[in-house]
Amino acid sequence: MKVAWLAFAAIFIAELGDKTQLAILAMTGRGYSPWAVFVGSMLAFTVLTGIAVLIGDWVQTRIPVELITKIAGGSFIVIGILMWFEKI
Repeated sequence: MKVAWLAFAAIFIAELGDKTQLAILAMTGRGYSPWAVFVGSMLAFTVLTGIAVLIGDWVQTRIPVELITKIAGGSFIVIGILMWFEKI
């Protein structure tokens, strides 16, 4: 249960102000049914999350966790450097 709450908190914070929320706001603002927009967006998010979980599970069974951690950390460093010099 601790992992579920951690995932919830991380995703909740990461998704705040995301373009997904802006699209939902725009659709609801155009007069579409709020419940239809809610159900559609939750279904899409559920499918995308399911795909991510399946891919993550597949990757972790084939690549050592230490290597995944180093690749992820290195990627964030590279992106940070590129952003610092405004290359992205």
